[in-house]
Amino acid sequence: MSTALTYGVTGMTCEHCVRAVTDELTALPGVRDVGVDLVVGGTSTVRVVSDAPLAGSAVRDAVAEAGYTLVGTT
Repeated sequence: MSTALTYGVTGMTCEHCVRAVTDELTALPGVRDVGVDLVVGGTSTVRVVSDAPLAGSAVRDAVAEAGYTLVGTT
């Protein structure tokens, strides 16, 4: 059974940003899919589908590693 959560991420401005966040999140164990709805100058929506629930700290760290800020779960 998979888990899907949606997160808010700030600081993303282009497709390069989308790829950086996608790559970092996809590298987390159990992540099967990452989708990003880019909102330039605002809070982008990032949907993560994983085999099991992910630790919030792991998601936050992955987003930070890409250079952006996790602002919450929706």
